[in-house]
Amino acid sequence: MCELLKVSRSGYYKWVDRQVAGPSARAQRQDDLLVKIRRFHADSDGVNGAPRITADLREDGEVVTRKTVAKLMRTDGLRGISPRPWRPVTTLPDQVPHTIPDRVGRRFDRGALNVVWTSDITYLATGQGWLYLCAVRDGCSRRVIGYAFSDSLHTDVVETALRRAVTFRDDEVTGVILHADRGCQYTSTQLADVAQELGVLLSVGRTGVCWDNAQIESFWSTLKTEFYERYEFTTRTEAIHAVTSWIENVYNRRRRHSALGQIPPVAFEHRTITAASEAA
Repeated sequence: MCELLKVSRSGYYKWVDRQVAGPSARAQRQDDLLVKIRRFHADSDGVNGAPRITADLREDGEVVTRKTVAKLMRTDGLRGISPRPWRPVTTLPDQVPHTIPDRVGRRFDRGALNVVWTSDITYLATGQGWLYLCAVRDGCSRRVIGYAFSDSLHTDVVETALRRAVTFRDDEVTGVILHADRGCQYTSTQLADVAQELGVLLSVGRTGVCWDNAQIESFWSTLKTEFYERYEFTTRTEAIHAVTSWIENVYNRRRRHSALGQIPPVAFEHRTITAASEAA
């Protein structure tokens, strides 16, 4: 048999010894890691890739590199979900917008909570027609702090989301910048009056330039790629319940953010507040 397969006798007997001895310590280590990788990948609903799985493993006590995790995931056929690289322009500018400056200049994270908030409206398809979601997000923690749903694009949906964000932050938001695009809802007289009442400063980017509001655009991409477009919703009510649960339970509390050191927004805020209290 050795002559037929062109292997040495010593090589054959080493192979026999390995079969008797069982898997090596390295192979056993990889098998153990793969079990955990499969579990963490399943817990993320099949969304997370190697960077977030690596963070999960390290939090679980494993000492492992991202390249090792990526290799094991690739071998096992596991992969995260990536957003599509293009989306259409949906901003509808007002014909006579208010003179609102860009107070942010794409610097959404100023290193502190309640300095810059970003906001936008997105379209969600349901069996009953379009559902519109407005969200307000803290530029520092990436946490969604206010949101509202509507079956129309009236400015009321933005006002409701903003008021909820202010209430959530205990009304301590005087001087916070609310940054958005130049959609007619954000340049309306109604929202200008509401912002003045609440002590919020309005800021807008350029029409159709998604990078000027990139942080909230990134959130929409995450919502749709990792959750919404993977399911079908028969009614608006069903969609509202599902998206609300995802925002509160998954995005704010469980999903790891690379910009936050691979921790969720709520954990990041708790850490930030605790550090500030100890420093004081």
